[in-house]
Amino acid sequence: MTSPATPQGRTTTAQPGLNLLAITACPAGIAHTYMAAEKLAQAAESLGHRIKVETQGSIGAENVLTDNDVRAADGVIIAADTDVDMARFAGKRVLVVPVADGIRQPERLIELVRTAPVCRSGRAGTGTPPPGTRTKERGVVYKSLMNGVSYMIPFVVVGGLLIAVSLAIGGHTDPAGGLVIPDDSFWKTVNDIGVVGFTLMVPILSGYIAYAIADRPGLVPGMIAGWIANTGSFYDSKASAGFIGAILTGFAAGYVALGIKKIKVPKFVAPIMPIIVIPIVTTLVVGGVFIVALGKPIAWLFTHLTSWLNGMNGSSAALLGIIIGLMIAFDMGGPVNKTAFLFGAGLIASGNQEVMGMCAAAIPVPPLGVGLATLIRRRLFSAQERETGYAALFMGLFGITEGAIPFAAARPARIIPANMLGGAVAAALAGIASVQDAVPHGGPIVALLGAVDGVPMFFVAVVAGAVVTAFTAVGLISLRPRGQAPEPAAAVAEPAAGTPDPVVEVAEPAPEVTEPAAAEANTRVLEGYLTEQTVKEQLRSTDKLAAIREMVELVASTGKVADQDAVVSAALAREEQGTTGLGDEIAIPHAKTDAVTAPVVGFARSAEGIDWGSFDGTSAKLVFLIAVPEADAGDEHLRILALLSRKLVDASFRARLQQASGPAGIMAVLAEIQ
Repeated sequence: MTSPATPQGRTTTAQPGLNLLAITACPAGIAHTYMAAEKLAQAAESLGHRIKVETQGSIGAENVLTDNDVRAADGVIIAADTDVDMARFAGKRVLVVPVADGIRQPERLIELVRTAPVCRSGRAGTGTPPPGTRTKERGVVYKSLMNGVSYMIPFVVVGGLLIAVSLAIGGHTDPAGGLVIPDDSFWKTVNDIGVVGFTLMVPILSGYIAYAIADRPGLVPGMIAGWIANTGSFYDSKASAGFIGAILTGFAAGYVALGIKKIKVPKFVAPIMPIIVIPIVTTLVVGGVFIVALGKPIAWLFTHLTSWLNGMNGSSAALLGIIIGLMIAFDMGGPVNKTAFLFGAGLIASGNQEVMGMCAAAIPVPPLGVGLATLIRRRLFSAQERETGYAALFMGLFGITEGAIPFAAARPARIIPANMLGGAVAAALAGIASVQDAVPHGGPIVALLGAVDGVPMFFVAVVAGAVVTAFTAVGLISLRPRGQAPEPAAAVAEPAAGTPDPVVEVAEPAPEVTEPAAAEANTRVLEGYLTEQTVKEQLRSTDKLAAIREMVELVASTGKVADQDAVVSAALAREEQGTTGLGDEIAIPHAKTDAVTAPVVGFARSAEGIDWGSFDGTSAKLVFLIAVPEADAGDEHLRILALLSRKLVDASFRARLQQASGPAGIMAVLAEIQ
């Protein structure tokens, strides 16, 4: 027995439909967020359920779920690659999956949400993941780490820049104390404020890692334990555990708090658990363990590393320089860094300034190197990372190694080796050239202030180390782990560093396209960017390269393309960053180049399909080419992509586009894009 047909003519089973809610989100993207929303809405409708989808894109939340929506909901689907606040869904069944699964298998998610875990205290589990889902503990670890890094970055930037400015304007060299700012100086106050920012950055990192894992009960323990990790006096060490210690305490606090939250307690105790019991117990456990079990080994390691380095004094300058450089760049202000630094600083008083020269050359390499990397291959980094890269460059000039910490914390397996390699090169070159530093500080600033002997070779060493770090970082970030498939909707924008998902920088919501006049419906689409002149019924090409060239030739007929080869090169450069195959037999190659004088869009079909490397393995049969000048690479480019992405998720639209006869018939279907 079936129920009455839906308005679209589909029938559903007699089982009552569910009231479902969903949230879709990706890290600043358009296509992921909206395509997942459309797919979920279509699947729910076809299965006879009601669904409301809140989209959380770069332009903010749209179609926001209300308290009434939540009260009436039978289940909630969170298809997101970002941290979503689920406190409002307490008591509801909540299924949490990557945003890609909202696109790939929405029907399966709707079935799974029936038996999803009940969300308690704002946290939910993932339940049984759909086939092929890559939702593993690594995803939780990565998102928690990114949460901590995102909150830490402003402290690094503000603190580092204030310190750098105060040293540059108010500091002077002192053989006994390095770069010194007079105590009664205004710039001393500025420096002290910057130090506050740097002091807070480590506990902030730890606290918000714990917060991402255990919600509010994990925040305070994470911050307190992070402060302990960053304060060596708690465990009799001259150096702190730095950001590496903060990562350890953050995850420890998060999982300890989460474990305590799962303990069943009497009802009269439950209200005080999140605000008193969990924070206090977690703080004592994690802080105590770090002081007793982890802090002592760090102090022991610090002492023995110093003794080991003292034993190497006088051996090969190059070998000693390599060791110094590796240590300086390893933890960027942590105990290993401080061991090498204090070793070099301690030898200044005995008349040996060469070891400090090695340290001074290696100290600025991590921030200069990662900052340079963001300039060399901008598309590998998100907008936030590129902005942080500028700050890192500035901090590197003033010998503030911590400027590289946000990058190292986000991708330790890629950035730390790159930093160490560059630091080793810089320190070894300085050692070979017998560069000397008379003050316990590093970076180009000490050379400019006259504390360095052998200035030309000092700068050669710093530049060489920074270049090695930059290109090593770019190379490692560009590597894709074996077997990792491209993410869906990679066509939308430049990929963010360290994640397979694309990032789209959106300044404002994509404006709606007005309905074309009836007389123009078959000749103009997307405000005239796509016309019959830029439509082709069938591509001759059978491979991606040839297809892109053929598409460029097609749009060149409009007279808006000044250099076809340049447009092809721009499109191919984009393909190197990740396939522009969206799946569902769609590809949207695009080029941002001044070789086009105005935005232009082309469309062509391929009967046999072209291998475009799409995430779902389908060959591209519907191919759109977007070419825009660099000046239009922001709003206009993204607006076109958003309009296409929203319409192409409609299977019936794709079918009509495949079946349309002649350019005029194709344009009649394309005119539906609004």
